[in-house]
Amino acid sequence: MSSAPRTAPEYWDRYRPHRGDGPQARPEANQFDWTGVPGHGPGAEILGNPGTALDLGPAEGENAAFLAREGVEVVAVDFSLVQVERARAFWTDLSALEFVHAEACAFLDEEVRSFDAIYSTWGAVWFTDPDELFPRVAKRLAPGGTFAFSHREPAAGTYGAQAMGGKWLEGHETELTVLRWQYTTEQWTDLLKRHGFTHIGAQVIPARESGALGTLLLTAEASTGR
Repeated sequence: MSSAPRTAPEYWDRYRPHRGDGPQARPEANQFDWTGVPGHGPGAEILGNPGTALDLGPAEGENAAFLAREGVEVVAVDFSLVQVERARAFWTDLSALEFVHAEACAFLDEEVRSFDAIYSTWGAVWFTDPDELFPRVAKRLAPGGTFAFSHREPAAGTYGAQAMGGKWLEGHETELTVLRWQYTTEQWTDLLKRHGFTHIGAQVIPARESGALGTLLLTAEASTGR
């Protein structure tokens, strides 16, 4: 399996740019968020009670910071050096939190540690071919550990690898796009089963706004028979 990244890191370098004068304010990290809407939907209880966790695509690192404050040893891996450096600056006070600059599949190929929980909130799981990523996650997830991820509910018929742009890319001299892999809960469940995960749970968390797309949340466990 190839571990080649699917898009240039410049795409994510420009995500959530700092605007205005002075240093960027550190984001809040007083709750764990799966939906992108603080206080809407479940929280860190989805992960059980892990001693160690791996965050795939943490961006500014709020969820990773929340877990670290709760006593979890967290490694957070992001493809963008800009995002990693910003997150490191935000959370220098958390010794239990390590930010790593790497592409998700490449990191999992080289990593020797196992994790009690591996998760992604609108992060790398959404933007990496699951047939490449899921076998690697399974190898690094401790037996009985939890794998959980969320992404926006897809519009009807927009399944599989879909090209995405972003408003934060306006004005860039070249067109930057990224592929995101999105499926129904049933399709994700079949993919997880195919790669050996068990105890799979899938739900759609409705959006607060009427008519808006919700959030898909998938959970699974590593097979204890590996």
